[in-house]
Amino acid sequence: METRRLQVLVELARLGSMRAVADVLNTTTSTVSQQIAVLSRDMGAALIEPQGRRVRLTPAGRRLAEHAVTILAAVEAAQHDLSPGAEPNGTLRIAGYATAIRAHLLPVVGELAVSHPRVHVLIREHEPAEALALLAEDATDLALAYDYNLAPAAEDPTVRATPLWTARWGLGVPADADASEGTTLDVFGRFDTHDWIVNSRNTADETVIRTLASMVGFTPRVTHQADSLDLVQGMIAAGLGVGLLPLDTTVAPGVRLIPLTAPPVEMRARAVARQGRLNWPPLALMTTLLRQRAGFRQ
Repeated sequence: METRRLQVLVELARLGSMRAVADVLNTTTSTVSQQIAVLSRDMGAALIEPQGRRVRLTPAGRRLAEHAVTILAAVEAAQHDLSPGAEPNGTLRIAGYATAIRAHLLPVVGELAVSHPRVHVLIREHEPAEALALLAEDATDLALAYDYNLAPAAEDPTVRATPLWTARWGLGVPADADASEGTTLDVFGRFDTHDWIVNSRNTADETVIRTLASMVGFTPRVTHQADSLDLVQGMIAAGLGVGLLPLDTTVAPGVRLIPLTAPPVEMRARAVARQGRLNWPPLALMTTLLRQRAGFRQ
C-alpha cells in the first residue's frame, strides 16, 4: 500500500471533492480517481460511492481514512527521526576487537549516556573478520576493524571504511634474548630459528610475519596462537616464542619489545559501515566521536 494513495484518501475525506483534492495535490481529477480505485482494490472494499454529481466515502472509506491519518503521521515521524539532521535516537549495534572497545569505544559510550541518552549502544567483541561478517549479514551496524600496512585489507565496494587511528608495532621477545635494534629485517633475521606466536582469530599479523620473514629468507615456525595480547606476553615470558606487540603496550616482566622501524609495522584501525548507512544520525554521531577521540578534527 503506497502512502501517496492514503494521502489522496485523507484529502478526499477532508475536502469532499475529487476536483478539490486534485487542486491541492497539484494533479488531475482523473489521477485522483485512479488512485482511489487502486486503493479500493488493495483493500478489497469500496471506498467511495456516488452522491449526486459528486462522491462520498463509504463507511469503509471513512474508517480507512481514520487509519490513514495515523499511518501518515507515523511515516512523517519516522522520516524526521531518520533524517540526517535529526536528533540521534535508537539502538546502535557495534562489533569490534577488544582493544578498540576498551580504549576507545567505552569512553565514547560513557559520554553518550550523558550527551545523547536516547542512543542505546549494544557491543559485541569480535575480531575483524568476524565483525565484518556480521556487518555483511546486517547483524551489526558498525564494525571496528583493523589491518596492517604490510597486510592491507581487500577493497569491498559494499562498505565504507572510515580511518580512526594507527599504532606502531614491534617484536616481543624474551627478556634474555638479543634485543639490539636495527632494521626490521635485521631484527627478524635474529629470530629465524625461534617459534612464533600469532593471533588465534585473525590472520593479518601472521601475514605480516610471513611477509617480513620471506624478505629475510626464512619460513617462520608458527607454533602458538592467542587472541589476548596479555596471553601473548605470557607465552613470550615463558620462552614459548616471539610475536608482534604494539609499541605503546605496557611490557610484562620477562618480555622485551624491539621497535620495527624499517620497514615499520603499523596497525590501522577503521570504523566500517555498509554503504549508505552513515547518514543515520546515531551511526554518524558515533563515527564522528570515535574520530575525534583518535585525534581527527571534523
